[in-house]
This record gives sequence, C-alpha cells and structure tokens, in this order.
Amino acid sequence: MNILLRATKIAVAAALLAGLSTASMAKEKVYKWKLATTWGPTLSPFIDAPTNMAKMVEEMSNGRLVIEVDAVNKHKSALGILDMVKGGQYDMGHSASYYWKGKDIDTLPFTTMPFGMTAPEQYAWFYHGGGMALMQKAYAKHKVLSFPGGNTGNQMGGWFRKEIKTLDDLKGLNMRIPGFAGEVLAKLGLTVINIAPGELYTSLERGTIDALEWVGPGMDISMGFHKVAPYYYTGWHEPATELQFLVNEKEFNKLPKDLQDILITAMRVSSYDMYIQNYHMSSEAWSEIATQYPNIKIKTFPKPIMDAMKKANDELLIEMAKTSPLLKEVLDSQKAYQKKVRVWTEMSDYLYLKDNL
Repeated sequence: MNILLRATKIAVAAALLAGLSTASMAKEKVYKWKLATTWGPTLSPFIDAPTNMAKMVEEMSNGRLVIEVDAVNKHKSALGILDMVKGGQYDMGHSASYYWKGKDIDTLPFTTMPFGMTAPEQYAWFYHGGGMALMQKAYAKHKVLSFPGGNTGNQMGGWFRKEIKTLDDLKGLNMRIPGFAGEVLAKLGLTVINIAPGELYTSLERGTIDALEWVGPGMDISMGFHKVAPYYYTGWHEPATELQFLVNEKEFNKLPKDLQDILITAMRVSSYDMYIQNYHMSSEAWSEIATQYPNIKIKTFPKPIMDAMKKANDELLIEMAKTSPLLKEVLDSQKAYQKKVRVWTEMSDYLYLKDNL
C-alpha cells in the first residue's frame, strides 16, 4: 500500500474514531451501494478518485458501507451519470457538472469557468466562501447531493492539427471542448462537439474533429493525441476543473450519521489526492516531452485571440446570468470571491514565481 495514502487513511480514521461507538464497530447492517463513473477503468487519475474513495469508506466503516464502482464500459452511459443517480439506478456517481449544462444550466459553474479561479482559489470558495451551499442548492431540484470530486488544476488549451495564428484560423474548425468554453469558441466561429472520453482519439484520427482539449500532459500523452495533432496550446478555459461526486439524497439520508460522516470525509480526501496525483503526473510527462515527443509544438494563443475570447466570455456571461436567478447568484459569488482572493494569489504565488523563474 502506498505509504502516503496509508498515512492519510490513518489520519482520517483517527479523526473519526471519537464518533464511532463500540456498538458501531460490532456486526451491524451492511449498506451496499453502486457508483457509476464517466471514466473508463484505466483512465487514471479520474477513475482513481472514486476507487480510492470506496476503499477508504469500506475500511473506515469496518465494512458497514461497501461501494461498488462501475466504470463506463459497464453501464455504457458516460454522460448520463446525473440521470442515473437522480433516477436511483445508482446510489452515487462521479463525473463533471458541465457535461449536463444542456439539462440544467445552474450546475455548469461548479466544474470550472473560463478565466476563472485557480484550483486553490476554487477550493477555498467551495469550503469557506459559500460555494458548497450554492452547489447543494443547485442540485436540490434533482434530489441529489454534490461534492467536489477531484481537481485537474489548470488544463491545457487543446491539440490542434494546424497552428492557430489568427481568429480566421479558428473559424470553421470542429473541436471537442465541453462546458462554457465551448460556447465562447462557438461565438468565434468554431463548431463545438461534445464527445465521450473513449471516442476522442478515434474522432481526431479520422478527422471527425480538427482539434480537442482533454486535460494536461499527464493524461494527454497516453491518449496519443500528439500523433495526429502536434500543436499543443496552453490553457485559458478550465483553470480549475473540479469533478463531482453525486449522491442520491434519499439513499444518503438512510445512512446512519457516522457513515454519512465517513462518506463525506472520504470524498474530500480522495478529491485532494486526485489533484496532487494529476499535478505529479503532468510534471513527470512534461519533463519527457522535449526528448520523447520532439514533434509536439507548445504554443500560446496570440493576444488578439485571447482578447477576443475574453470579450466573448464576458458577453456570454451577461446573457447567461439572465436565464436563471440561481445561476446569477452562483456567478456573482464566484466573481466576487475571485476578485478578493486573487489579490492574495498575486501577492503570494504570482510574485514568487515571477521573481524565481
């Protein structure tokens, strides 16, 4: 067993020990749950978050809560996680809120927003800035609870078959890019297509799409995108992509209080574990690019394109906020918190990096 993971489990278990009575450690009712994920069984670290969470829950509950994790190859509905948890086919799910923006626009901002908060800023907003309460409010209509499920940090801007030098180069391209960023690029002339993770490489290879964004070096290189689209652009659209654990509210309320606490704690720990795991994976992969993948050309979008993206983003946010009072409340909360927290981010991280790179 990984020593760091074991240390984390021990620390969490110790924190919970005070709430576990002698009776709860004895033989009691066993709750058996099923969790559906958007991800394939080998898509690390995405699949690791729910898998590690389930292991922690079973160990900390002394086997009283057992969660079976079904990857997408079993349930065959990568983008149907919300519906399956809402409908009771699954007790839990693991996915990303922006996948169902067409069903419920109120859930969109809880994954990430273009030009939005970084991962530490967004976690601070969730747990200390009112974000969790707003997320539960947004999901309440579905009778589903939602919790942060692991962050990728700042994602790369995508793989392109050709170099993007001007706004005209974007027009007419078919690109896989989910969430609000897709609407921003559509406003600039792209055709946006949402494709399940398992179909990405084939779609790019066959020319069904001209470009796509996925995550970052740690996950992208293993997908082989560089073999058909060598231009790799830096990010702007997903600065803090947070996955989500979804829990059927009715089933959650059936759990004893101590099992509810164990589940919540395990979700939080596994989410942060995924964040640091992905950060490590990307740093390792990035260091290999220059020697192992010399065909990859690292690019940043020219300033006129970035300015156009920001302008389109601002215009769309104004219009989108008019569609739902709750959505406006969430967006206003994020904007206000980002303005406040960014002062500290600049004072600490930005100036430190600026002076030491």
